[in-house]
Amino acid sequence: MRRPAPLPESREKPADAESASGDRPSRRGRSAPETDASIVSIDDGAAEQASADQSIVEPTSTREVWRAARARRRALRAEIRRFTQRSRRRRIIGWSVFGALVLLIGGSVAAAYSPLFAVEKITVVGATTIDPAVLETALAGQIGTPLALVDSSEIKAALVGFPLIETYALEARPPHDLTVRIVERTPVGVIRSDAGYTLVDAAGVALATTTDQPAGQPLLDIAGGVDSTAFESAGLVIRSLPADVRAQLSGVRATTADDVTLTLTTGLTVVWGSEEESALKGYVLAKTLAAKPDASTIDVSSPNASVAG
Repeated sequence: MRRPAPLPESREKPADAESASGDRPSRRGRSAPETDASIVSIDDGAAEQASADQSIVEPTSTREVWRAARARRRALRAEIRRFTQRSRRRRIIGWSVFGALVLLIGGSVAAAYSPLFAVEKITVVGATTIDPAVLETALAGQIGTPLALVDSSEIKAALVGFPLIETYALEARPPHDLTVRIVERTPVGVIRSDAGYTLVDAAGVALATTTDQPAGQPLLDIAGGVDSTAFESAGLVIRSLPADVRAQLSGVRATTADDVTLTLTTGLTVVWGSEEESALKGYVLAKTLAAKPDASTIDVSSPNASVAG
């Protein structure tokens, strides 16, 4: 048997349910708008506060940025100064030294050209044959001239009248002294002519002429005169002789540069040859004379094989 179908339940909600359900929607509806409004009001307040804070903070941040930039610039300048301090110090020292040198040199030059350093005394050194007083008198025109302005051409013109002077040198000794160092010519002998006996040096410069042969000066018999190679060779030979042999020399003869022959006061004839190896030839001659004092002829033209006769 079929059971009767249950009656459908009424879909009407009880009043309590309706009131309950009605209350929830009404509360939800009221709370949602209130929440949204509160959010909006909070957001608006935050925005207003943020804008107010921004209006207050912006100037402070700008000043701080400016101060930070200025601090960075100061720090950068300090670093640059620190790294360039050594180079600046070197430049300062360099310019100081340069300035001091300029002042020193300028002051020295100014003083040198002033009367403070004028010549008051002239001293001649090295003159033996010539009287130094005569030379000092000849140079007296330089007295009163500043040492830096001493005229060398005038001194040369004053000394050219003394043929015995071979070379000279000027030496300023501040504040007032001028020294003239003289190197005299060394005579090597005399050449006989119609005018008498002319004393000459190794360069053929005539030093003096006398009617009689000067004592201690050998007679030179040179083919071609003082301008020949024979005379040049003979002059070099005479200047290289040992002092004891030079003191005994009475005559020199040469026709070429390679056949110089010497004659001593003892009558000894020395065949010298050329001026080459003159120092060795002089040594061999001294040994040969010691070994054979009675020899009349000694040939040292080949010093390694000298011949005495």
